[in-house]
Amino acid sequence: MKILITGAAGFIGFHLAHNLLKKKVKVIGVDNIDNYYSPKLKKLRLQILRKHKNFIFHKSDITKLSNLKKIFKNDKSIDIIYHFAAQAGVRYSVVNPKKYFQSNIVGFFNILECCKVFRIKKLFYASSSSVYGDLKKFPLNEKMNINPKNFYALSKKTNEDMAEVYSKLYGFNAVGLRFFTVFGEYGRPDMFIFKLLRCTFKKEVFQLNNFGNHIRDFTYINDVINLITKIKIKNNVSNQIYNICSSRPIHLKKMIKIISLHVKLPKIKKISFQQADIIKTHGDNKKILKNTKLNKFTNINKALKNTIDWYKSHNI
Repeated sequence: MKILITGAAGFIGFHLAHNLLKKKVKVIGVDNIDNYYSPKLKKLRLQILRKHKNFIFHKSDITKLSNLKKIFKNDKSIDIIYHFAAQAGVRYSVVNPKKYFQSNIVGFFNILECCKVFRIKKLFYASSSSVYGDLKKFPLNEKMNINPKNFYALSKKTNEDMAEVYSKLYGFNAVGLRFFTVFGEYGRPDMFIFKLLRCTFKKEVFQLNNFGNHIRDFTYINDVINLITKIKIKNNVSNQIYNICSSRPIHLKKMIKIISLHVKLPKIKKISFQQADIIKTHGDNKKILKNTKLNKFTNINKALKNTIDWYKSHNI
């Protein structure tokens, strides 16, 4: 069995690849190493993956269909695709929606085309909790009508619709993964926890959006990987959607208090609500737990300590 992971140098893609490689699974990684955030961090992740003999890497842009097709033509033993390559970030989508169209919609179309042409039977792809928008009924479950309020969320909803049509027309299983605020070692520098840690160690002022009144369903990366690697797919062709979350929402002010037990916090400046932000996320994870038979999540204090210890030792 051989697995292709797009976004292999990204946060979730890296952790999934590393998990599979340690199990001796053959992994092909694809990433364009763009500069949305530190290429240095992405190269560090790749350096770790390249220590495994069963890892092959292609620096390639998923928006170029011809590039993707070359990878599949050169290696006809790919069984499964995990598609995590995308333009991330909710707020940046307000500034540069075109980049999200190219990477998240055109790029995803190219992945679906490769599934069709090269008869891939299983596709797992990253969606996002942001597709729910500002729904007020919690916890959010997969049967609810979704209402994206920014272009990033819209691109993910579009991915789900595209996957449903392609899976039915061309006979492959597609699994959409609605990720909720994933954090942990080797995490994204543009996310709340790492922004706070960066300001802590660089002695900079940390800007706390919405005066700290956001609530997030924080989900530790080890738990995320544990869930997505244990998803069971039925024989019938379908497009399934799963919330990937702990279903334990935490107020940002509480997160800051927990973090303060491990590091001396920087000066915090509370600022107003930012356009495109969501006030609260709280996912219902009953569907994914029923599928995987998993029900244990890492204690939030332990997960944060692991994350902070990693940051202290790398300081990226």
